[in-house]
Amino acid sequence: MNNILAQIRADLQENADEKTRQGAQRYFKEQAKFYGVKTNIVEKIAKKHWSQVKTLTKPEIFQLCEELYRSDYTEEAFIVAFWLPDYIEHLEPVDLVIFRCWIERYINNWAKCDGFCNHTIGDLIQKYPKTVDDVKSWAKSKNRWLKRASAVSLIVPAKKGLFLREAFEISDLLLNDLDDMVQKGYGWLLKEESRKHQAEVYDYVIKNRAVMPRTALRYAIELMPKELKAKAMRRD
Repeated sequence: MNNILAQIRADLQENADEKTRQGAQRYFKEQAKFYGVKTNIVEKIAKKHWSQVKTLTKPEIFQLCEELYRSDYTEEAFIVAFWLPDYIEHLEPVDLVIFRCWIERYINNWAKCDGFCNHTIGDLIQKYPKTVDDVKSWAKSKNRWLKRASAVSLIVPAKKGLFLREAFEISDLLLNDLDDMVQKGYGWLLKEESRKHQAEVYDYVIKNRAVMPRTALRYAIELMPKELKAKAMRRD
């Protein structure tokens, strides 16, 4: 595994660009660690090495993923995010225990959070719908990224109109959170649910607009017609 890690890191360093590295930091309030490799190139590097990695045992793959997270480089975290959706047939509900630990220990910006949760955890929830309750419980955490993860893990299912009740329950738990990363997370979830459930999401926003932070509210109504947006944003 050390050889695989060395090869991955050599490929990342070979494709690193200082202008890309400096430009990436503009998207983050917190200091983020980058090589300076464009995301499409990171994806190619991930696919290149996955053919070898997927032959390893599950514990070995998870150990390799954790080593990538431990480096703190955002691009190495993206490698994990590109790999594990292709491993969905082997993922099980018990793996959420490990995934939660990774989020708590290693996720420290929105890109790492969303990259991992949107597909790996989102796919796992769709495969095993009962796991949504475990993910929903993350909204009660004190960890900002675990709270955001509880919402953004449902983004892909929400686009299909799935888990509406759970989306509202997660939003209820996060409703008054002061962290803008959390507000944007559940606001985004509501926006995606509005694709199939516009009336229900609109009613939810109207019911809670007196206490819902404006950041979350704006995200939630982003896809709605102008007249509904205007009513939702109005302060009575």
